[in-house]
Amino acid sequence: MTIGTTILGYPRIGPDRELKRALERYWAGNIDEAALRETGRALRAQTWRDLRDAGLDSIPSNTFSHYDQMLDTAELFGALPSRFTALGLSPLDTYFAAARGVQDAPALEMTKWFDTNYHYLVPELDADTTFTLTGTKPLDEYREARALGIETRPVLVGPVTFLLLSKGSRPLDLLDALLPQYVELLRRLHDEGVEWVQLDEPAFAADRSEAELNALIRAYHLLTKETARPKILVAGYFGGLGRGLGVLARSPIDALAVDLVTDESFVDLVAAEGSLRDKEILAGVVDGRNVWRTDPDRALARAATLLGTAATVSVTTSCSLLHVPYDVGRETNLHPRLKTWLAFAKQKVDEVVLLGRALRGEEADLSLARQAIADRAAATELADYHVRARLTSLRPEHTARSPYAQRAAAQQAALNLPPLPSTTIGSFPQTTDVRKARAAHKAGRLDDAGYDDAMRAEVERVIRLQEELGLDVLVHGEPERNDMVQYFAEQLAGFAATEQGWVQSYGSRCVRPPILYGDVSRPVPMTVAWAQYAQGLTEKPVKGMLTGPVTILAWSFVRDDQPLGDTARQVALAIRDEVHDLESAGIRIVQVDEPALRELLPLRASAHEEYFAWAVSAFRLATSGIADSTQIHTHMCYSEFGEVLPAIDALDADVTSIEATRSKMEVLTDLDAGGFARGVGPGVYDIHSPRVPDAGEISGLLRKAVGAVPADRLWVNPDCGLKTRGYAEVEPALRNLVTATLQVRTELG
Repeated sequence: MTIGTTILGYPRIGPDRELKRALERYWAGNIDEAALRETGRALRAQTWRDLRDAGLDSIPSNTFSHYDQMLDTAELFGALPSRFTALGLSPLDTYFAAARGVQDAPALEMTKWFDTNYHYLVPELDADTTFTLTGTKPLDEYREARALGIETRPVLVGPVTFLLLSKGSRPLDLLDALLPQYVELLRRLHDEGVEWVQLDEPAFAADRSEAELNALIRAYHLLTKETARPKILVAGYFGGLGRGLGVLARSPIDALAVDLVTDESFVDLVAAEGSLRDKEILAGVVDGRNVWRTDPDRALARAATLLGTAATVSVTTSCSLLHVPYDVGRETNLHPRLKTWLAFAKQKVDEVVLLGRALRGEEADLSLARQAIADRAAATELADYHVRARLTSLRPEHTARSPYAQRAAAQQAALNLPPLPSTTIGSFPQTTDVRKARAAHKAGRLDDAGYDDAMRAEVERVIRLQEELGLDVLVHGEPERNDMVQYFAEQLAGFAATEQGWVQSYGSRCVRPPILYGDVSRPVPMTVAWAQYAQGLTEKPVKGMLTGPVTILAWSFVRDDQPLGDTARQVALAIRDEVHDLESAGIRIVQVDEPALRELLPLRASAHEEYFAWAVSAFRLATSGIADSTQIHTHMCYSEFGEVLPAIDALDADVTSIEATRSKMEVLTDLDAGGFARGVGPGVYDIHSPRVPDAGEISGLLRKAVGAVPADRLWVNPDCGLKTRGYAEVEPALRNLVTATLQVRTELG
């Protein structure tokens, strides 16, 4: 029996963020474990029923997670570090301790899932790691679905990808220890009656060494050797599989899912691969990462190219639908015409079913889809010819500043900051009162004047708190901002914001990526009044806070009808206008955050040069044309910085703050080796954990930083913004940060 039409995964946070709310209530002690698990059970059941009723031939299971699929896999095979398992907590609380940390056990590292905005938790493995199949989650969820009368296909992170994404000196050395546990799991699934299992190997969308390809060969020859197993589907996504295609084609797996959206040319390589004739190919022609409606004729042409290449060709998504919102039908404020151009997860499932019928030669009405594609292509009003003229007139001097040494001297003369200046990344906790005021304003219960008064009161409270704490460079706290990208998108032409378009970023953290559908411009200043008000409250410098062009693209659903670099430069011009207006308003430090610089880096090295060219150019366009004495900061988080250090250097920011706590300052090795010679603020306080670091812990990290970065270029800051934390954690943590800073300053003399 073939798999037929299917998807590779589905959103799991809940259409109304039910899981988010249950998680946060559980962590706050307001519900018990049974209530949390019941929320998950209900969400899984609804998902399976919806996918069955939509007409999919095969339905995935084990795509649900209380936090993250990589953490689930580590727990499944008994590979959580002993600092968590020795705490004596329940299994669920041990799991959450690894995800979030507790006072005496810092959390696992967190980083981006390939080039997406989803964050995964990085398993910690070493030579002493032993694997034991201790978990039953894939079996439990299969049984749940079967009890509802629904047969499912359990989905697992593949063994090679799991090891390649783990932390350790030589994680692939553990492959021979891990594979028997996968074999045992497959045997148990077979005994349970499972017909198909899906093993995800997206790591092979990136460049891989000979040793890594050999690991893939060993893994799938061993896993398929066992006769008492389900049929195996291997899913490769986020790009073409490169040489991994041949490895998997020649292995005895039963089916292969390929991404034909990220790189459309990959279809020709798949079609030319002669070793697929005994397998089922799942053609990933429906985009799992963007929200535009699928062009049915282009999709069918790609899928049809594979007919004759394999025993069976079916239709699927390019990757899991985890990366898109649930249902565009729930959006009531989107322009009706724009809405017809969009497909969220529910609509993408319908597209898969319809395209599958068409590919099989069955009746399938594609007229509405064709009409929407044609209408979008004909929408000439999306072009802003003033913006395009500005781009055409750009010259090299528009992206250049004076040499750093000259700027640094001018900035120190203007700012007169002490050694190791302390600051925060930007946002402060969004209190219940702030959220209530925003909700009341949105609902019309609070007028503009009342809302502004409430936000100004919060800004003043945050400024006074920072002065009392003793921070050197202040922020206004961003109480008026719902999100670091959405806030700007709501004020820029060319963007649309959703009401229910939530997407999971990590754990209970959800974002609503805006939709960039047309040419971008800035009708009016967006942040100047708030920054100017905050600066008027204090003699200390207050940073203006902006989001950079690359991150605005990375955390939006971006138009796919022009090169990404062109869109980035349009956004950069809008940010440039804001930077200049902030400077004119007396703001002496402007932070332009680019946490997604590494995130958008193409997985193949052959595409890096082109990406860096437009990404760096966009940032420099946004931050140039200002006085030497105006200091430009940027911020980055949860990335492998060594891979993008030349680009970070090329951004030419005066100060770069970087996540460093969970990796225990490992980034400093990259900075030192790369000769990074500008200001840097390696984070000394992990804000994604509820634990409060003491002054001794922070001073230890600072001493380590001083050993790698000259003190006159070193800043002290948390890893990221404080929006998601509470003041009960933030105030003592920042007090300890300031205490540690003063202590290390004294030691330095």
